[in-house]
Amino acid sequence: MSLRRDILLLGGPTASGKSALAIHAARRLDAEIINADSLQVYDGLRILTARPGADDTGDVPHHLFGMIDPGERCSVGRWTRLAVDLIDDVRSRGRRIVLAGGTGLYFKALLDGLAPAPDIPTEIQAEIDALYASGGVEALRTEAERLDPVGAARVEAGDRQRLMRLIAVARACGRSLSQLQADTRPLIDPASALGVAILPDRAALYARIEARFDVMIEGGALDEARMIAGRALAPDLPAMKAVGLPPLLDHLAGRITLQEAVETAKRDSRRYAKRQFTWFSNQHPDWARMTSLDPKGACAELEAILDAHFESTPS
Repeated sequence: MSLRRDILLLGGPTASGKSALAIHAARRLDAEIINADSLQVYDGLRILTARPGADDTGDVPHHLFGMIDPGERCSVGRWTRLAVDLIDDVRSRGRRIVLAGGTGLYFKALLDGLAPAPDIPTEIQAEIDALYASGGVEALRTEAERLDPVGAARVEAGDRQRLMRLIAVARACGRSLSQLQADTRPLIDPASALGVAILPDRAALYARIEARFDVMIEGGALDEARMIAGRALAPDLPAMKAVGLPPLLDHLAGRITLQEAVETAKRDSRRYAKRQFTWFSNQHPDWARMTSLDPKGACAELEAILDAHFESTPS
């Protein structure tokens, strides 16, 4: 018997309408929504991350939204463990699942598996730092090619962090990252899921991004940033990199004006959307495509896709 499809993967760039479409799909499919956005997992950033609020979610259960303190780190591995457990739980109650968000790596981890991430001993990291200090990126590449030629071939010129990672993993566990990745297995059965990418006209998307950030400012984004600033969190924490937050923190610290902060935030949001657009275009070419930013048009596009790929739910 073939596996019944019961998961919708809904991805796309910021401001493309994922949250509203996820709710529409969940009602249509009798599903529950699991967040697949690496910043919407954090508490205290509802406005800046455009996390759906109680007024938006209505009667549709939402999971993994705002449930991690911004002082903590939510890695891909941590998210996948939480998501897989939730998928099993939702299935046990006879319901379907909508995974919605803009973090392409989360979807990739579910569909392709996640290689184990060994802890890197301090002494090994110190050795790699010394190698870089003495020989630069070329020394890193030479060592990476020796330890993990397959992985090194995938690393673009000048990508110091990825080269360091290849060396660190190989030295720490005696196997290359490429070998570890080759041994991984999907965390969900791909046959159980349908992927849909929202890829609208970029100019229209950028205009929506800019208008939305103005609404965020009017809705209290600066107060949200002020609360984060008051916690004096480490700047390298993932939550501190939420799009729009760094320039607002610069403004609160007196380094730039509010207008400069807003313009920088809009620019950063456009760049972020461009990276997301590229990811979903290149990494998931087999996913169904949606293009409309008009709410009614987008819902009609999505309904046609759902009707074509999901069995009707019992009445």
